[in-house]
Amino acid sequence: MHVLITGGAGFIGSNLVAYHINKGDKVHVIDDLSTGRIENISLFLEHLNFKFDEVDILVWKELEKAVAWADRIYHLAAVVGVFRVLKEPISVLATNIAGCERLLRVVHSTDWNTKLIIASSSEVYGNRFEYELLSEDMELHISPGHNSRWNYSISKLADEAFALSYARQYNIDVTVVRFFNIIGPNQTGKYGMVVPRFVHQAVRAEDITIYGDGTQQRAFLDVRDAIIYLDLLSNNPLSRAEVINVGTAREITINQLAYLTKEFAQSSSNITYTSYEDAYGKDFDEIYHRKPNLEKLLRLTNHSPKWTLEETLTDLIQREQTKEL
Repeated sequence: MHVLITGGAGFIGSNLVAYHINKGDKVHVIDDLSTGRIENISLFLEHLNFKFDEVDILVWKELEKAVAWADRIYHLAAVVGVFRVLKEPISVLATNIAGCERLLRVVHSTDWNTKLIIASSSEVYGNRFEYELLSEDMELHISPGHNSRWNYSISKLADEAFALSYARQYNIDVTVVRFFNIIGPNQTGKYGMVVPRFVHQAVRAEDITIYGDGTQQRAFLDVRDAIIYLDLLSNNPLSRAEVINVGTAREITINQLAYLTKEFAQSSSNITYTSYEDAYGKDFDEIYHRKPNLEKLLRLTNHSPKWTLEETLTDLIQREQTKEL
């Protein structure tokens, strides 16, 4: 199988590269390396079944050729991470929306029967104060535009609308996946991701810094389970023109996560707190609860996660400790 991955040098993309190369597939990655890292895919650069182009999806002239080659496309290219989203609000909207629409337009123009997976995010559910499972068919509530944090949500919602519109109007085989707090190898804390940041701090005996009061709840899914879900969804024709949550049901507070990371790393780190304003700037809107309804995902894949949070933390801590040797 021929697999094209946009944003393939990033966290999820690079794990998809490893997964498909190990299956014997041919993989083509395009990435502008604005957030992706060449180190994430360095093991594959000389592999006969791997090709990499450092390009901007918005202007790359060879996109049509790459799309026509691919049996499956994962569209992961986007401006991501809270720090970067807040710093580059215009780029978030322009890049995320225009890049997705251009890819859909090219898929349509090639008239090739490609399976397309579009990455969306649980951020599209907005800020919900009540405790409830987040379901794909529920109404979405995006906060007013005074805070640029929501530009990311808006961009992903626009991507979803484009994807489903192309599916209906042009019969493109596309599936939208809403990721919920995916963690694992190759993820960086540079742009605000909490698990790699905590692991980095714990291994180095630095203060483990919690933003806010730590009562926020999250459900973390290992990327190695996430990519199995993506593969199973790609192979299931019932996923066509569907929006599907990809996550796990187990929740944990950020306070619990910090203490668990410290324990597993056998770290002497202190656990400290900083305000949202100090961490992100004025008027930051936090999401305190984010738990997915997974009925549709389980019905379409019949897969249960293999990795527990404890196993993932142990693995990430061991990898971080190896870096320190």
